[in-house]
Amino acid sequence: MSIERVILAFAGFAILLSLAFSQVFNPNWMWFTAFVGFNLFQSAFTGFCPLAIILKKMGLKSDAAA
Repeated sequence: MSIERVILAFAGFAILLSLAFSQVFNPNWMWFTAFVGFNLFQSAFTGFCPLAIILKKMGLKSDAAA
């Protein structure tokens, strides 16, 4: 699995999990949803993604490294 796919899967999972937590535990979990969305948005423009850096250090390969 490539870095790009892992990032999309992780972001989707984090958003769904925080939405569930906001319904079950505390509405403040929506702030985490907003953080993930903002991070995806800024990454589209800047190319900077903290998770991508971590995944590269773990040895995953990028689709864009062709």
